Amino acid sequence: MAGDGSVRRMAARIALAHLPTPLEPAPRLAAALEMDDDALWIKRDDCTGLAGGGNKARKLEYLCADALAQGCDTLVTGGGRQSNHVRMTAAAANKLGLGCTIVLSSDPPATPTGNVVLDLVLGPRIEWAGRLDYVALEVAIDDAAERLRAEGTRPYAMPIGGASVIGEQGYVACAAELPDDVDLVVTAIGSGGTQAGLVAGLGDHAKVLGIDVGARTDPVDAVAHGAAAAADYAGLPSPVGMPQVDSSQVGAGYAVPTVDGRAAVDLAARTEALLLDPVYTGKAMAGLVAARRSGRIERGTRTVFLHTGGLPALFAAAYVDWIRSAH
Repeated sequence: MAGDGSVRRMAARIALAHLPTPLEPAPRLAAALEMDDDALWIKRDDCTGLAGGGNKARKLEYLCADALAQGCDTLVTGGGRQSNHVRMTAAAANKLGLGCTIVLSSDPPATPTGNVVLDLVLGPRIEWAGRLDYVALEVAIDDAAERLRAEGTRPYAMPIGGASVIGEQGYVACAAELPDDVDLVVTAIGSGGTQAGLVAGLGDHAKVLGIDVGARTDPVDAVAHGAAAAADYAGLPSPVGMPQVDSSQVGAGYAVPTVDGRAAVDLAARTEALLLDPVYTGKAMAGLVAARRSGRIERGTRTVFLHTGGLPALFAAAYVDWIRSAH
């Protein structure tokens, strides 16, 4: 029973991920940040196992179950050229014997690198849509689904990042994997679905700090509405408080790496052998570092950094010079 007397609703799920993911202590990173030895932990959602791992596997378990329940035969979604979500959607489709169309907001690269290589190996139908903003890409996903429907298929359209009330149930469930004494979870916020689901599961916006990576213009609204809807869908009380979103790490924009992000990538790798990416987790770790240094995160705050994956982006041509550079 939920705390307000309502019955918790368990959304349909199909197993695609290796769960629960590890929760690892990070004492060397904690020491570098002048935190207590047992204050910092890493939730390894880069280890979900689906075609390279990442947080989208949790969402896809619920989205794909919904697609199958509706009798759909093709998954349709979209993202940037180095989208982890489209890579993992293609993988999920293959495991379930479904077709897959992905819409990428980019022109085709001269030489495929990073996630694009994996997309080509997995073999979805790829539509290169040119540079599109967040809203235009959502429209392009719906348009692709309509074209497929006209061709006689039964498409299931997923929003960017799987950020829907159904997809967010993956992180409602993830919240139950965290220890009761956790004070704060720090995560990257792109589409907003991961933070929304965590907040819904934990019941309090103050327990989740989202580090904005610049994917959308309305991250606070997305988390506020998403968390309330995800909690309602799960039969949980509406979360208390207001979304905690830090936009100080966006830099020049989405997928544009930053100096602080590079420092965070180096710090995580050289203290805990933790590999982060330039788009999401590098900026998220930079946000955690900034929050600690400003005092927003105190020395003894029991903090979990959610590693959402994204390793293939380290091998993208766009970031070669960034990787080579000193800081």
